[in-house]
Amino acid sequence: MPHNIQIEDILNNNRDENSKRKFPYEVKIVDPDTNKELLDAFTGEHTGFVQVGPQKYFFPSGYEKVAEKYYNFEIRPDDVWIVTFPRSGTTWTQEMVWLIANEFDYNTAATVPLNERFPFLEFSMCVHPKMKAQFLQENSHSIERQNMIQDVCTEAWKILENWKGRRFIKTHLPFSLLPPNLLTSGCKVIYVARNPKDVMVSYYYLNRLFRTQGYRGDFPTFAEYFLKDMVHWTPFWSHLQEGWDLRSSKNLLFLFYDQMNKLQTIQKVSNFLGKEIDDDQLTKIQNHLQIENFKNNKSLNANDLLELGILYGGEEGFVRKGKTGSHTDLSNVELDEKIDKWVKKNLQMTNIPFERM
Repeated sequence: MPHNIQIEDILNNNRDENSKRKFPYEVKIVDPDTNKELLDAFTGEHTGFVQVGPQKYFFPSGYEKVAEKYYNFEIRPDDVWIVTFPRSGTTWTQEMVWLIANEFDYNTAATVPLNERFPFLEFSMCVHPKMKAQFLQENSHSIERQNMIQDVCTEAWKILENWKGRRFIKTHLPFSLLPPNLLTSGCKVIYVARNPKDVMVSYYYLNRLFRTQGYRGDFPTFAEYFLKDMVHWTPFWSHLQEGWDLRSSKNLLFLFYDQMNKLQTIQKVSNFLGKEIDDDQLTKIQNHLQIENFKNNKSLNANDLLELGILYGGEEGFVRKGKTGSHTDLSNVELDEKIDKWVKKNLQMTNIPFERM
């Protein structure tokens, strides 16, 4: 449920930034019956699920071991972070930000996968050791592929600690679980919000796509889990509220998905990053970011993960359609009404101005 977080707790970190902070929230294992049901539904997890803090953020069991690592991750003042709830335009924003900040280096962008240029901070927590072992076994014929799997499954914080040059970091963690000095360290943070109905559909397909999630059920069942805050990184509204409450921070740019590919938004991001962009560059990057170009770009569409067997083949791809309103294609009247009530109730509590619902 949405809440008024203590903004001062996030913005004002009075501790020595080099000291290790104690993780301030309790991590609880979900009740046994719910855990069993979810393990049957999400076959990529083999141990169970946890809920964190007063908002009960939902994660796989691997989160508990690394929660303090994320909370104490050392920020650099020139970092650029993208913070989103999953499937809120994250990939689109990453590519735009990386290109603007790196002088429109399209050659590197085309040859180096986005997940190498812009690491996903907590992806490793989603890879259960049994799944990693299975991926390694399936690729036992190739040392190169096994090394790639080891790289993909390595904790990103270990890679980022030794990163040379400016760091670009993606995370789906809410602000309350990130380093408290994130917005006071001088680095730039962009938060993107998307219509929850569209998020729900896109996230359904993502959970069917990634074997680390392993969801093989239908959309109505997944939607029920989403509404009950029982999929990774939920509750959606609490996550969103944390970003919205911090939108006045000078180091945070809050964006809406429906505005993303407009020239004004690209210009706004350029200004936020302190970069000049002329009309030709604006037009070129806007074209580069068209969804059809995205789907055919091997650097962006997780083709490397598909080849390693981390994704299921034959399903919707990592980059989908970028459409709005597609939940009605998968839903039913009763579920639509339930989702509408859920949205209406939470919008009244948050006052977040989505363009449409």
